[in-house]
Amino acid sequence: MTWRARVFLGTAFIVLLAGTVMVFEAFDRQSNSNSDTIRPFLITMVPVWAVAIAGALAIVRPRSK
Repeated sequence: MTWRARVFLGTAFIVLLAGTVMVFEAFDRQSNSNSDTIRPFLITMVPVWAVAIAGALAIVRPRSK
């Protein structure tokens, strides 16, 4: 894996973490209970993290020729 790919993945991970925190704060601001926060947060962020992990694995995996 090249250094550019490592920098890209590191930057993408930091942006994903920051976005996750912002989404949680947005849901938490409008909620009245824990279930009003956790359920929509998980429904929103689990697919985002799944796509991010799949994309990272596609970048990291060596290319077959």
